[in-house]
Amino acid sequence: MALLCTAFAWGLTGCGDRDRLSYATETDEPYYRDGIALLKTGRRQDALTAFLKVIDRRGEDAPESHLEIGLLYLQHINDPLSAIYHFKKYLALRPNSPQAPLVRQRIDAAIREFARTLPAQPIESATKRVDLIAAMDKLKLENDQLKLQLADAQAKRDDPAAPTVRTEAPAARSPTNQSAVDAKLSLNFDSMPTVRTRPAAPSSAAPLKMTTTAPLATPPPATRRDKASTKSATTPAAPTAPAHAAARKHTVQKGDTLSNLAQHYYKNRAKWRDIYAANRKVMKNDSDVHVGMELIIP
Repeated sequence: MALLCTAFAWGLTGCGDRDRLSYATETDEPYYRDGIALLKTGRRQDALTAFLKVIDRRGEDAPESHLEIGLLYLQHINDPLSAIYHFKKYLALRPNSPQAPLVRQRIDAAIREFARTLPAQPIESATKRVDLIAAMDKLKLENDQLKLQLADAQAKRDDPAAPTVRTEAPAARSPTNQSAVDAKLSLNFDSMPTVRTRPAAPSSAAPLKMTTTAPLATPPPATRRDKASTKSATTPAAPTAPAHAAARKHTVQKGDTLSNLAQHYYKNRAKWRDIYAANRKVMKNDSDVHVGMELIIP
């Protein structure tokens, strides 16, 4: 029995030494020292393999190897998700380590690096996310309304019974419509007042002939092209001043002035300008009035 127990103990000791050779500290592990040396020579992939072997040998007692692997994945291999995993394993094993705040910063950097690989940037603020969702809902509603309008327009175009709005040039006026327009124009012309000349004031001189224009006749039916000429033809002409031969004459007496003559003949002192205009040939100015002068009273 003693021999059997001794042999069993030796067997257990041999298996332990062969399968899991453990050192007091992680940094004493040969694979860990190899990994650090490989990093210094730039052989990062081999260093990663060495640190993974340390983790495999020590299990949950390899926080430094997790940290080194996280740095390799983040800074050199460009695998932020694997880096986040190993950084979190380090924090779980060494939550109060002096390097814990730095490791947390490394995790944030790895998250941002991973976010840049996504098709769109993640929403950093809940408020911005709510605003973006509201804007998307508004755009979706407008898009649905445009789709409905497009569908209605397509249905109206495909439906032959639907009324079609056509834009046509204005048709020429028919004779009936033209007659109605001409009749309306004639009514307007008939309602215009008759223009008469001012009657002469009673005086001892020969009376001035009074000319009266006849009422405007109803214009005959005219085409649209002749409207302007018809209107201008039917517009009453301004009364012309009578010729000097038929005008009255006045011999200036003592005390006569142009304004007194205008008041006498026209009952309006402002008409002195008309008398002055008719006698510019014999008057030097509007005050050149002397006894015996013969003036024309238009």
